[in-house]
Amino acid sequence: MLSNLASGISPDGWLGDALRLESPNHDDRPQGEAVSLIVVHAISLPPGQFGGDGIVQLFSNRLDPAAHPYFSQISALRVSAHFLVRRDGELIQFVSCRQRAWHAGLSSWHGRQRCNDFSVGIELEGCDELPFEDVQYTRLLTVVARLSAHYPVDAVVGHRDVSPGRKSDPGPHFDWRRLASIGDLPGVLR
Repeated sequence: MLSNLASGISPDGWLGDALRLESPNHDDRPQGEAVSLIVVHAISLPPGQFGGDGIVQLFSNRLDPAAHPYFSQISALRVSAHFLVRRDGELIQFVSCRQRAWHAGLSSWHGRQRCNDFSVGIELEGCDELPFEDVQYTRLLTVVARLSAHYPVDAVVGHRDVSPGRKSDPGPHFDWRRLASIGDLPGVLR
């Protein structure tokens, strides 16, 4: 089953069915470094609000600090993720999987530092206070399955797992068991 899904990834690391909105916030992975980890995140901008352009603007360095009081605190950040799954299931890709997106920050996994070097970051539009939508789990599973068929992925983890004490996402309402139950995925935590 997974081999059929891999065909959606182009040789240059883009998923064919994702809306492509390129972020400048990326660079080259270290030479010879393979994608072996998927990090699941959650984001909403402004916090707790969904459907706006804040996430896209943040990842493209166009966030207006005057548009919302919270934006003035984060508008200078230079961050990105490979993917964003919106509440309605829309999939946006900001960085090629062959490139290093700036999503995990100070991080480590199984003794390896700098998780951005060997991971793909997938943001879910969400927050710690609310559950995610059914369609987001379905879309996430599809993306993870495609990545796992194309790259030697060993684990699917949350941002909190690679940055404990510093990050909490994807948050307490993310259902890891549900994700694991709907697909045969490598190393899903919980």
